[in-house]
Amino acid sequence: MSSGPTLDVLQGYLKLITDRQQTIVSNMANVDTPGYHTRDLDFQTAMRHVMSSGSDAQMQPASMELQGLPERPDGNNVNIDREGLMLSQTQLQFQLGVQLVKTQFSHLISAIKEES
Repeated sequence: MSSGPTLDVLQGYLKLITDRQQTIVSNMANVDTPGYHTRDLDFQTAMRHVMSSGSDAQMQPASMELQGLPERPDGNNVNIDREGLMLSQTQLQFQLGVQLVKTQFSHLISAIKEES
């Protein structure tokens, strides 16, 4: 049984945000690893794929190295301030997604009660 297109897209959105949070946390964990390069997801491209594919989307967005970030002498380019800001942003995006899911479920419950 499908949960409907809106919930399918929201599910994909939350999965992408979770994947992005994990990537950011991995970057932060490797702040002192020589030669480590910051990674991120191409969130917009992955979200377009989710929106066009719905529940059939293969939810495995690939992380990629970010280009153009300044490197330290050890070859590492993780900036902990940047990563902290990105983590805060993704936490807010996740909270928004959860609120939207709650709203969708409230609409479903209201519709069920009206038919009863």
